[in-house]
Amino acid sequence: MADLTNEVMVDEILLAQPRGFCAGVDRAITIVEQALLKFGAPIYVRHEIVHNAYVVDDLRKRGAVFVDELSEVPVGSTVIFSAHGVSPAVRQEAEVRGLKIFDATCPLVTKVHVEVMKMRKEGMQIIMIGHKGHPEVEGTMGQAPEGIQLVETVSDVEKLTIPSHLPIAYVTQTTLSVDETKEIVDALKVKFPEIQQPKKQDICYATQNRQDAVKFMAPQVDLVIVVGSPNSSNSNRLRELSEKLGVISYMIDHPDQLKPEWFINKKRVGLTAGASAPESLAQSIIDRIKELGPRTVRNLDGIVENTAFPLPKGLN
Repeated sequence: MADLTNEVMVDEILLAQPRGFCAGVDRAITIVEQALLKFGAPIYVRHEIVHNAYVVDDLRKRGAVFVDELSEVPVGSTVIFSAHGVSPAVRQEAEVRGLKIFDATCPLVTKVHVEVMKMRKEGMQIIMIGHKGHPEVEGTMGQAPEGIQLVETVSDVEKLTIPSHLPIAYVTQTTLSVDETKEIVDALKVKFPEIQQPKKQDICYATQNRQDAVKFMAPQVDLVIVVGSPNSSNSNRLRELSEKLGVISYMIDHPDQLKPEWFINKKRVGLTAGASAPESLAQSIIDRIKELGPRTVRNLDGIVENTAFPLPKGLN
């Protein structure tokens, strides 16, 4: 970074707790690593295993090949489905091509898939709250190609037309803004008073915890840095949340993206990381900020996550 030490003198960095990898992301990356160790390169991965450029680049250097379509995978090869999940059609295509499949879908995403299939068997029309084009949304909606509609905003709810005599339920993408999702759910309940909800909210514990940690951290700092890649839904939600709380916020996924002018007259800087961002990357960014003179780096109080998910058979 350029030398602006006469104008920039950060006193303290506050670190959100929790931040970084969640159990689902950790499991997905471990599946790729173990497959490479057991079967050797190349190991094919449909879509980015998680939405983080640092992680994907590291695995690519070790022999992982990331593809958009299964047609790019040679017949008989090993393929891994990303943490975001896939539709039954994709799974069937992999089987037809004779691919050896390891499924890295986050178990909490799988939970939503099961909900959707159960709801459809019961004859319900389903509303999915999520972001169009996101792999998780495509995989979830693919569980029930008929009878499911996507809404992204409260205004989308107003446009829905579902006959009043049909039973209705909703599910959500796991990485959404907790507050914004509540607004959409409230709008759904007004429009469809009998709408059924999941037995347990679909927004995952890690998304909730990281957003709560930002709500705790933001009032204490002058600037927030979110470690995460541009295509990471949960990282984007963290940046948006801190901005809504009135704090200037930037999202980066490499230390070189830091700009010294961001820190002018910013005495206390907060840092968090999306669920797909590794702690090693966060630490490298912390080290770069420390060049601007923080006297202390302090972990804030917060939830300590101990959740762990087992690996698929054949890799554990």
